[in-house]
Amino acid sequence: MKDTLDLFFFGVYPYIALTVFFVGSLLRFEREQYTWKSDSSQLLRRGSLRWGGNLFHIGIISLFFTHLVGLLTPPAVYHAFGVTTEFKQMMAIVVGAILGVVCLIGLLLLIHRRWSEIRLAHNSNLSDWVTLLWILLVLVVGLVSIFTSVRHTDGAVMIQLGEWAQRIVTFRGGAVGALAGVPAVYRLHMVLGMTLFVIFPFTRLVHVWSGFASVTYLARAWQIVRPR
Repeated sequence: MKDTLDLFFFGVYPYIALTVFFVGSLLRFEREQYTWKSDSSQLLRRGSLRWGGNLFHIGIISLFFTHLVGLLTPPAVYHAFGVTTEFKQMMAIVVGAILGVVCLIGLLLLIHRRWSEIRLAHNSNLSDWVTLLWILLVLVVGLVSIFTSVRHTDGAVMIQLGEWAQRIVTFRGGAVGALAGVPAVYRLHMVLGMTLFVIFPFTRLVHVWSGFASVTYLARAWQIVRPR
């Protein structure tokens, strides 16, 4: 039974999550562009939005890219720059803890703001709460996993997680086997994180795509304005 669950969650589910993430986002943009927005609540009440929003976005965007780079960078690459596995593990713990706390503070401010303000609560739908609470769950489990990480300062588990991620994105076999002996807290964090990709196309999170796409404005042609 355990082998079957491992095969599904760490061998099949990643591809399901990525397919829903990309195809779902594309279909939503193609068919429901009027719903493609961040649904900002700033007009209803500012309150702690500035602090909460800034801390949350700084934290979660930084966590995403540090996870992405950390998991997909082969050991040979950072070894070539003189970075040892042990040092990389310690950096992951310290940076992950700082960014995680920053993101958590911002997220809690946003949740409290949406819960305590009557107008915000009435204008919040189910997907808003699912998004906020699911990110909170992923974040808390990730922070809890740090206590396990400090007991694995040799970086062996980190290498296993990286090997799994690299095998998944390069469609190589043996991804499930790479996780042999990995503690349950990491596995839970991974499943929760992949599920976030599944719910992504059905929530306001799709506005993240627009944020990344905004860099194209740097190369856009000048707008010609003719005076009367």
